[in-house]
Amino acid sequence: MARLAAFDMDGTLLMPDHRLGERTVAVLKRLRERNITLTFATGRHVLEMRPLVEKLSLNAFLITGNGTRIHTQQGEVLHRSDLSPDVAEEVLHTRWDTQASVHVFNDGGWFTGQEIPEMLKAHVYSGFRYQLRDLRMMPAHQVTKICFCGDHDDLCRLRIQLVEAFDKRADICFSAVDCLEVLPLGSNKGAALSVLSRHLGVGMDECMAFGDAMNDREMLGLVGRGVIMGNAMGQLKAALPHLPIIGNCKNQAVSHYLAHWLDTPNLPYSPE
Repeated sequence: MARLAAFDMDGTLLMPDHRLGERTVAVLKRLRERNITLTFATGRHVLEMRPLVEKLSLNAFLITGNGTRIHTQQGEVLHRSDLSPDVAEEVLHTRWDTQASVHVFNDGGWFTGQEIPEMLKAHVYSGFRYQLRDLRMMPAHQVTKICFCGDHDDLCRLRIQLVEAFDKRADICFSAVDCLEVLPLGSNKGAALSVLSRHLGVGMDECMAFGDAMNDREMLGLVGRGVIMGNAMGQLKAALPHLPIIGNCKNQAVSHYLAHWLDTPNLPYSPE
């Protein structure tokens, strides 16, 4: 029996309309009744995640900013990492060959340079939103991550530029097909979950995790039971071909899988 369960949010726990389904909430509460520690591991900001967890009374640890922050169930900071100021400054002051929008995250929230109403759709149920800033004027210290959002092919070309510029100084990772992130070197959900598991005295082999994007790769590969969503990025499925693939987030596939795992663990599982 796993002692800790870690969940990505977008494309995994959340349905395409960016909300948690009732069956998903119910099965998460069943895990808590079995004394399984819940952890939400997401690219979203803690300022957005904390109210959600409190509203649902799920009493979970939070890994936010794709591993740059860990918060305890009481809201205390357990771990933090930031981009090197020189990297953050260079990212923000370089003219990259891309049409993607740029987004900066720090403990104060989410910042961007122009109104992009369509990006707020992913946050419609929380009300979390960006703050408008001249990004070139923002301080480069204590930046958790910088995101580029846009067309996937454009971002693939941008990734080549970023890797060439920041090799061994930052990690460059797709958190979705339309979102490329510049993260502190060595920061990812897997590394953060390892920190949390040591803090709790839980072995990584006693953890299970669910995800759908390349920013979940390290986490899924390190736990004893990693599970990939049916709607996951093709790159993730190719990177971890030995892991099981379940159904689509639109059908609350995580709840379907966990209900089977809780009720009939000795029977083979078939996606819905």
